Amino acid sequence: MSLDSTYREAMALNEIQDMGQRETQAKAFFEKLNKSELPEKFNWAAEVFEGIHVKERGDQLALIWTDMDTDAEQQFTYKELAANGNKVLNFLRKNGVEKANNLYMLTPIVPETWFATFAGIKGGLVSVPTATSMTEREIQFRFEAYKPDVIIAFEGLTDLVDDALKKADCTPKAKIVLGQKEGWTSYSEIAQEKPEAQAADVSNEDVLFCFFTSGTTGLPKRVGHSAVSYPLGHLSTAVIIGLEPGDVHHNLSAPGWAKWAWSSFFAPFNMGATATGFNFTALDIEKYIAAVARYKVNSFCAPPTAWRAFVGLDLSKYDLSAMKYSISAGEPLNPEIIDQWREGTGTQIRDFYGQTESTAMIGNPPWMAGKMRLGSFGYPSYMYDVILADDEGRQITTPDETGHIVVRLNNWRAIGLFQEYIDNEAKTSEAFQHGLYYTGDKATFDKDGYWWFVGRSDDVIKSSDFRVGPFEVESALIEHVAVMETAVVGVPDPKRHQLVKAFVILTQGNEPSRELALELFKHTIEVLAKFKIPRIIEFVTELPKTISGKIRRIELRENENGDKKETSNEYFYHQFPELSSKKK
Repeated sequence: MSLDSTYREAMALNEIQDMGQRETQAKAFFEKLNKSELPEKFNWAAEVFEGIHVKERGDQLALIWTDMDTDAEQQFTYKELAANGNKVLNFLRKNGVEKANNLYMLTPIVPETWFATFAGIKGGLVSVPTATSMTEREIQFRFEAYKPDVIIAFEGLTDLVDDALKKADCTPKAKIVLGQKEGWTSYSEIAQEKPEAQAADVSNEDVLFCFFTSGTTGLPKRVGHSAVSYPLGHLSTAVIIGLEPGDVHHNLSAPGWAKWAWSSFFAPFNMGATATGFNFTALDIEKYIAAVARYKVNSFCAPPTAWRAFVGLDLSKYDLSAMKYSISAGEPLNPEIIDQWREGTGTQIRDFYGQTESTAMIGNPPWMAGKMRLGSFGYPSYMYDVILADDEGRQITTPDETGHIVVRLNNWRAIGLFQEYIDNEAKTSEAFQHGLYYTGDKATFDKDGYWWFVGRSDDVIKSSDFRVGPFEVESALIEHVAVMETAVVGVPDPKRHQLVKAFVILTQGNEPSRELALELFKHTIEVLAKFKIPRIIEFVTELPKTISGKIRRIELRENENGDKKETSNEYFYHQFPELSSKKK
């Protein structure tokens, strides 16, 4: 079986303008794909990128890149991107790099990242994207856990990398630097290589990506994705986004994380669209939105933290008329932000959900426009057999009952699901139980089938006999004009087991005070059930986050369990007699 026709069907599907018809066709498409027998061999770079796009749209732009600090700009057609990727592969092979070798990429948002990713897929290498914000200790941990055969890094990281290599006792076959560094090969030398390269013989189960998870809890695990789980699995992502051939797509995400591979690489290139990359040292939101407008971006994907910043701009100053789709992922987005963005741009932010271990598995596809429920993250993709289950694996069918988000495996195994945690049988067995894959997240669905995120399984707060999801409390707080960002956790309490505590970052112009704390308590009383009301509010200036931007609630909880210092910016519900007549 060839997958050529599958990709062509997916592109045709996303070009259907009647959204009712597109939904019907999407369901039929994935039902067919889920039952299909996949080919034993599949090389996406050769068969799809070159075999379809280079042949049929070789002169169309594949990548538009700009540097926000210098205003430098580069553009590459599909033909040119493939040629540059082939040059990288030829150079690696000259230096003894072989199929299944590990390719570490410690590169920022630069064209070379796209070229190296293409080369890794075509050569059957295991790409290990690594964030450029890593410390030496974090890099050393990765090298010790998964030894590098070749490294591509930007100049500013080479000292850290060399020290980490020495401590991890690793000697890679090649070290390539974006710039100049003694003991490293300058990337500029790759320009001499031939622009054609032979594709590796890649089996559909060969591992092509190893992602170290961002680690909101515990040490990072190594997520292994295969030659089909990402290249083919991301058809679910492309369909949920709605990308059409020729569209200009932008994703605010840095290489080193799965989200970049999702939305800056596979989703646009699966569909024959144009990817964009904006490199920056510090995010200037005004300059960023101006670039989105300048390049006439049709679909824009960003994390919640960015959307919260963007809605603070006067969006009427920017020509965003080319934008058809706005998409959010990473953590659920508060309804208020969705409303503000729609007022400013005319497009509704559509939330969707997935993990490093998967592709997009739950979301609001384009046909949900006008039918979304703000705060809901949609419903399961037709590629995935997603259900809610209890701890013993029993399916939950009652609306509004909290359960584990799981992927059922006995009807079919979703193509986009990862294979295993590499060299970690214990963690793999922990995730795969009862014929299910446990995501580690919890949710509910309502009587109409809309899904609602509750939180990480470890983040759910147990107060008295109740279970409180942090996201619902956070959403209530962020409705208040004084709240810019918040994180909610459970803290120890001898009577109730845990109390709901909110850490709050205030918007500019607001200062911590007893009066403001009282105002926030009163606000939550109006919108939340009494057992969900925060019992403690602490005003803070920052929240601990992973370098991919996810809030580390585990760190907040650990700080509360330790020897916590008293702070004048912490307020307790019971200290306010004004609330005595309110919910208790």
